[in-house]
Amino acid sequence: MPGGKSENSRYYESSPNGGRDPQRDRDHPRNKRREGDRTDQRDNQRYREEREPRHDRRNKDRDYPDRQRDTPPYMDSTERQETYTPSAVPPAEMDHYEPQSREALYNLKYLLTSRGLCQAMDLFINLLIVICAGVSYNASGGYRDLASLGGLYAYYFGGANAFTGTEAERVKELDISFYQLKLPPYIFSMACGGALMGYSCALLLLGVFRVPYRWPGVLLVEAVLDGLIGLGYIPALAFYFIKLQETYNSAICKEREALYKSKGHQGFECKLHGADIAGGLFGVLGVIAFSFSAVLAIRAFRAVRERKKRKAQQDI
Repeated sequence: MPGGKSENSRYYESSPNGGRDPQRDRDHPRNKRREGDRTDQRDNQRYREEREPRHDRRNKDRDYPDRQRDTPPYMDSTERQETYTPSAVPPAEMDHYEPQSREALYNLKYLLTSRGLCQAMDLFINLLIVICAGVSYNASGGYRDLASLGGLYAYYFGGANAFTGTEAERVKELDISFYQLKLPPYIFSMACGGALMGYSCALLLLGVFRVPYRWPGVLLVEAVLDGLIGLGYIPALAFYFIKLQETYNSAICKEREALYKSKGHQGFECKLHGADIAGGLFGVLGVIAFSFSAVLAIRAFRAVRERKKRKAQQDI
């Protein structure tokens, strides 16, 4: 209005100290409308948060930093992760939530360990003992009177080297008697060797399935048995060679040897043969192998016990 002040101009009059008056600026209708809009927005925001508790709690924390919350910050369903702490979960339930380390049921790498290789050697040595005893057991020998069949047999197998008549019958009787006389040490060797083979296989299986680690007392039993077996080889070898020597020094063996020599036949001497000597040598190896197995079992028991102690201390 000419010559007068408009309604808007009176809100922008200078303050007594100079400049615009802030109080009059706040009283301006335009500023009042803006303030009303902000108040409506805050009311709407508060209404949505009260109706929807999951609505953007992070923004609410930013807008109201002084507000104290009794509940943990909200996490979206894609980010939700349950966390169990000793204060929130009873101690009895902690083991249920904590991941349990599963021990392997078996371990084939045990076969490559010192104990596994030593037990495999025990098995192989006893197998060789059984083979050597089996060779002598099946070598029944005996003279076959082919010349008595006549014809070509009499031509090729007869002559000065053939037994005829009563000599042939006597040689057959001596062969059967000598075979029956030499059986006990070989049967004993095969029985002991087969039993020790089964024992070695059982130890290998126990080691593969980690039984000594779960029950360390098995290692002590194994050590005692291995030591006894290693010592038991000594009287077994003594029995083996004593019985064989008795067999070869018997009158039956001497008479049989003399009859075969009279006809020029070789290989019927009353002395130890290659299979007998090999069986004895493998028995000596068995003494060493099983004694070494006993030492390894004791060392393994100590190692397992120390490992379990360390694990128990870590759990505490």
